[in-house]
Amino acid sequence: MFIQYKNNRLHYDKGGNGSTPLLLFHGFGQSYKLFEDWIAELGDKYTLYPFDLFFHGQSEWNSEQPLEKSDWKNSIDLFLTNEGITTFEIAGFSLGGKFAMATLELFPERVKRIFLLAPDGIKTSAWYSLATYPVATRSLFKSMIKRPERFFLLINLARSLGLVDKGVIRFVENQMNTEAKRAQVYNSWVYFRHIAVDLNIIANLLNTNSIPLVLLVGKYDKVILAENMNILLDKLDSKQFNLLEAGHNDLIKQSLSILKSEKSI
Repeated sequence: MFIQYKNNRLHYDKGGNGSTPLLLFHGFGQSYKLFEDWIAELGDKYTLYPFDLFFHGQSEWNSEQPLEKSDWKNSIDLFLTNEGITTFEIAGFSLGGKFAMATLELFPERVKRIFLLAPDGIKTSAWYSLATYPVATRSLFKSMIKRPERFFLLINLARSLGLVDKGVIRFVENQMNTEAKRAQVYNSWVYFRHIAVDLNIIANLLNTNSIPLVLLVGKYDKVILAENMNILLDKLDSKQFNLLEAGHNDLIKQSLSILKSEKSI
């Protein structure tokens, strides 16, 4: 199923027959299929709507301009109207966590609970800032899509100097080892740069609207560090934090037991 917005298409699937709608946003380099096990395990409790983020799966962002929050709001608003959804819950993993928080910011009166799994957007990395600001460094980063030699030279230098955890380096190398993947990294970082998270706004919305937050992070995750989550958690009146015996990519499966145990609101 698709939401057509201007010249762009946002793809989503639907599964389960539970009474509560749950919108799902995957991480970088993934697709809506990431949540197949969730549909199988949670379909009696939720009706699940896994999305393909733009530049992933079947979704298409054809504009030359970055994705704005107003674009995201209009796209999700069309989806909610099409599906006849009034209130809903959200879950976002990694990059999808940023989109989950953007959805919360844009529809606070309709969100009943939010699950964040190793979410991007809590702490912005220096690598991200370098790649997206200013224009000169974005152009340099774009050139690495076709000519990645300089990128891998930089990675090897960081490895030899011990500047970055080896697990992070392996993760980055895996995301950049083909031209298609490098283009996906560039497009996701650059075109999503206006989907920024203001933690003060997010915390205020969670607190004033009494929206439950369930935050899950893997104990062995080298990409999204558990200690960085305190930047958000310390601002909240109420929260549930779960540190699971998992790495970054194991978190989706490991978190199922938590979601199954959560009572409906």
